[in-house]
Amino acid sequence: MTATTVDRVAVQRRTIATLMTGQVLGGASVSSAFAVAGLLAADIYDSDRIAGVASAMLTLGSAFASVPIARMMRRRGRRPGLQVGYLVGMTGAMVAVLAGQLRSLPLLIVGMFLFGSGQASNLQGRYVAADLAEPDRRARAISTVVWVGTLGAVFGPSLSPPEKAFGVAIGLDRLVGPFIFAAIFFGFAAVNISVRLRPDPLVVAGGLDPTGGERVKILPQLGRSLRVIWSIPMARLALATNVVSQASMVAVMTMTPLHMKDHGHADLSAFVIALHIVGMYGLSPFIGRLVDRFGRVPSALAAGVILAAGTVTAVVAGYQPSLVFLGLFLLGLGWNVGIIAGSALLTESVPAEERVGVQGSADLLMSLLGGSAGFASGFVKVAWGFHWLANGATIAAGLLAAFALFMVRTTSLSGSPRPA
Repeated sequence: MTATTVDRVAVQRRTIATLMTGQVLGGASVSSAFAVAGLLAADIYDSDRIAGVASAMLTLGSAFASVPIARMMRRRGRRPGLQVGYLVGMTGAMVAVLAGQLRSLPLLIVGMFLFGSGQASNLQGRYVAADLAEPDRRARAISTVVWVGTLGAVFGPSLSPPEKAFGVAIGLDRLVGPFIFAAIFFGFAAVNISVRLRPDPLVVAGGLDPTGGERVKILPQLGRSLRVIWSIPMARLALATNVVSQASMVAVMTMTPLHMKDHGHADLSAFVIALHIVGMYGLSPFIGRLVDRFGRVPSALAAGVILAAGTVTAVVAGYQPSLVFLGLFLLGLGWNVGIIAGSALLTESVPAEERVGVQGSADLLMSLLGGSAGFASGFVKVAWGFHWLANGATIAAGLLAAFALFMVRTTSLSGSPRPA
C-alpha cells in the first residue's frame, strides 16, 4: 500500500487519536481489575499470602502475550494484533468473574493470565504510534500514548466503589464487579481499534510481511530477536534502557509503602505513590519533546542518572521522611525518560523487517523481568532490608548510565550522527 506525505500525516493523526481512546479504555480496565485482584485472591484462599499471585499472573500473561501479538501484527497488521489482545483480555476478565463466583483460585489464576493479553496490547500501543511518525517527532508520538494512559489508570480505580456496588446489585460477589466493567472496557477498546484504526499504520509504513512470515513459537522468536538485538549496539542499549527502567522502578516502588510503614509513616504512602505516578506519566509530552531534541542515547544516559538519584534518595529517606516524596518522584520520572527513549531507540535501531518481532520480544523481557523484580523485592527486603534492594536498583541504573555514556562517546568519536 502506498501513501503520499499528506496521506501519511493524516493517517498518523487518526492513528494517535484512535490509540488515545484505546489507551484510556485499556488503562481503565487494567487498573480497575488490578485494584481488586489481590483482594479477590486473598478472599478466595482466605490468606493474604496468596494475594500477590493474581497480579503476578497478570504480569506473566502480559509478558507471554507480547510475542504472539507481535507475530500476528507482522503477518496481518497492527489492527488484528491489538484487537486479539484486547479480546483475550476481555475473556480473561469474564473468567475472573466466574472464578469469584465459584470461589476457585485456579480459575482466577487462568483468568488473570488471559487478562494480561489486554495489558500487552496497551503496551504495544506505543510502538504503533511510532510506525508513521517522522524521526524528529517519534518520541513525542510515543510519549503522547504513554501520557494518555494516565487518564485510564486514574479513571479505573475511582470507579471501583460503584463497580462493586453493581456486582452486589445483580447478585454477584462485590469483588467481581470491577472485572465485569474491565471486560466491558476491553470490549470497547477492541471495537475502537477495529472501527477506527484504518488504514492500518503498519501497512502504510510498509512493515507488513507480504508473505505472512514464518509461524514460529515464542522461544525461537525470542532467540531470533535477541540475536538481532545483540548484533546492533544501539538496540542493546535500547533493550537495557527499557528493562532497567522497568525492573528498578517496580522493585523499589513495590516495597516503598512497607519501608515507610517500618519507619512509622504508613499514612503518607498513598500520597507518595500518587506523586510517583505523576512522575511516571504527568510530564510525558514534555519528556517526548526533550528526547526528540537531545537524542535517544543522551536521554538513556539521563534516565540512568535520574533513576539512580531516585533510588539513593529513597534509601536516605529513612532518616529524612520528606525525601521519600522526592525519591519516588525521581524514580517515576527516570522510568518515563527510559521507556520513551528506549522505545524510540529500539524502533529506529533494528531493520524494518525485524522491527515488530523485536518489539514484541523486548516487551516480553521487560514485563517478565519487571514482574520478577517485583516478586523478588519482598524477599530481598525481608532478608537484607530495603536499603539493599534500593542499592541494587542504584547499581543497575548506574550500569545503564555507564553503557549510555560509552555509546555517547563512541558515537561522538566515530563521527556518526546522533540518533534523532
